[in-house]
Amino acid sequence: MSLSVRREGAAAWITLDRPEALNALDGPTKQALVEALREAAEDPGVRAVALTGAGRAFCVGQDLRELEQAYRQGRAPDLADALERHYGPICRLLAEMPKPTVAVVNGVAAGAGVSLALACDLRLASDAARWRLAFSGIALVPDAGSTWHLPRVVGLSRAMEIALLGDWVDAAQALQSGLVNRVWPAGDFPREAAAAVAALAAGPTLAFARTKALFRDHLGTDLAGALAGEARAQVAAGQTKDHLEGVTAFLEKRPPTFQGA
Repeated sequence: MSLSVRREGAAAWITLDRPEALNALDGPTKQALVEALREAAEDPGVRAVALTGAGRAFCVGQDLRELEQAYRQGRAPDLADALERHYGPICRLLAEMPKPTVAVVNGVAAGAGVSLALACDLRLASDAARWRLAFSGIALVPDAGSTWHLPRVVGLSRAMEIALLGDWVDAAQALQSGLVNRVWPAGDFPREAAAAVAALAAGPTLAFARTKALFRDHLGTDLAGALAGEARAQVAAGQTKDHLEGVTAFLEKRPPTFQGA
């Protein structure tokens, strides 16, 4: 299998498992990823989703070897089909599912691998991780949502630099620019990342879902619209069992036990 899924408590861990190809995305892997993300999104028992890679890479993007025949024949493959069938659904699922999604970046991320990480709500990285958008090197434009996510994550000027100059970005630079949220030494990374994902999975899932929806929705609205959206979401959040538990735990001076309801 080119992809594996395991459960750790209420967290689903999806691992791209083609280490010999640095987890490059061929057709079967992309289809398996769409299916795994849909299942995780629809499973009420899953309260956080982590995406990572096997071996020394996170993901180096599209596997160009599966397109080699078309290129050697002097014709371009159907890139629109790949974007519509796989990359679009994958990135929408990561960005829009009503539970936290986390890119656990264990190593190299390049091309569409960067796009997948950007579509997640959070990016946790090993200090061995390196990033490169890479599209300009093959005369393509960034895709799979990266032209939407990257400027919003690191700012327009830095996004232009990453996209046009095509330099590698190391973990320290990625952290400084906001491309990643946390960086840990490679030896500590599996434990620290697992603890962060577990904490999200134990959190107030409905509040998280509304928070991520508000942040994304309000990127394109004015202050009045944001205030109205917050009010609607807050009324709904105030009716949840987790809200009652959070306040009760605060009053009783104990940690809350959220159920995601």
